[in-house]
Amino acid sequence: MKTLVLAVCLAICVSAAAGEGPSPSPAERRIEGAQKVLEKQPNRYQAYNELALALIGRARETGDNSYYERASVAIASSLRIEPENFEAGQAHVALLLAEHSYRQALEEAKALNHRMPDAVLIWGYMAEAEAAIGDYQQAEEAAQWMMNLRPGNVPAYLTGAVLREDWGDIDGAEEFLSKALQQTPPFETEQTAWILTRMARLLRQSGRPDVAEDLLKKALNTFPDYYLSLEEMAEARVAQRRYPEAVELVEKRNRSFPSPQSQLLAAQTYEGARRPADAAKMYAEFEREARAQIDLPDNANVELVAYYAEHAHQPQEALRIARLEMKSRHDVWALDAYAWALYANGQYAEAHQQIEKALEIGTRDAVLYYHAGAIEAAFGKKTEASAYLHQSLEFNPTSEVSEAARHAATQFPVSATWK
Repeated sequence: MKTLVLAVCLAICVSAAAGEGPSPSPAERRIEGAQKVLEKQPNRYQAYNELALALIGRARETGDNSYYERASVAIASSLRIEPENFEAGQAHVALLLAEHSYRQALEEAKALNHRMPDAVLIWGYMAEAEAAIGDYQQAEEAAQWMMNLRPGNVPAYLTGAVLREDWGDIDGAEEFLSKALQQTPPFETEQTAWILTRMARLLRQSGRPDVAEDLLKKALNTFPDYYLSLEEMAEARVAQRRYPEAVELVEKRNRSFPSPQSQLLAAQTYEGARRPADAAKMYAEFEREARAQIDLPDNANVELVAYYAEHAHQPQEALRIARLEMKSRHDVWALDAYAWALYANGQYAEAHQQIEKALEIGTRDAVLYYHAGAIEAAFGKKTEASAYLHQSLEFNPTSEVSEAARHAATQFPVSATWK
């Protein structure tokens, strides 16, 4: 498609321009700059705000969440010098979002929005938090305000891309990411790599892992060894059934600051590579790390629900965790996890209700539609089950559930109602 071709051309230009690779990283440069200012002007509260944002950026660059604590200290220093300063409040909302404390972030962002209604980033923070907890209508309104106040700004494009993906508008999400890429300066290497990685993810989830691979190579050339790009490249290799290469990639990613999600991916790649002992060890590590985070805002509960429902065969625990997660969020993935846990426990009527809520959002995801197909089949709705299973394969014929969906779909004829 045109937006994808444009993005690829732009990525080539960006990667060429960044070929020598700035060192230190963008966030490190900002940290150093803020620290130099504070050495000369220790009471300059604005420098503490800049330092906090740079530390949050460094956490995204590395996957090292210890930077968040340092960012919190910097924000506290800013507020000690100048209580109630707006920029410190804005930095604190950014920190809360990074830590996935969405409800507190939304509350604080709304207060800041009341103080300064034309602050574009605050509208973006509100949209991010509202989407995360499942209030998509409010998220849409906030995102539109971002564009109204400053048409064509990069944060608005990135926010809009996420929402369009959630609503199933994949072409629209790609278009917004492409526009954001055009406006990202070459020296912003991590953001460039992040955008390219996000575009690659959309391609992989649409059944185009080979094209996704090209973008990921450019992302890694722009920001070498970027853990998010390594994870996505491993996912692409899994989709291509190139498991030994996926293992190498995810092992490289997990050498520094592995997350429960990356540990789960490692376990799955080991399984695909027919290394059951390594898979079992990594599943155990994932379970241990994920369980330690169950009650934290930044958790792997959605992945843990799937693990207990499918792999560990502990459906009651899957349902317990899913219900905990539903207390704090109602986005498409929480609804899907809850429906799948109900299904694993044989509660098909309630599973049907929850998966229908998830589908209403519009997300075009192969796993989501496979779950819907399985649930509707168990609930006795064969026509709907057939449609969802075939749509799962249509969305992504190489997804992790494609074989299961293909097998289940053979039990149903292709429904004429959706062809």
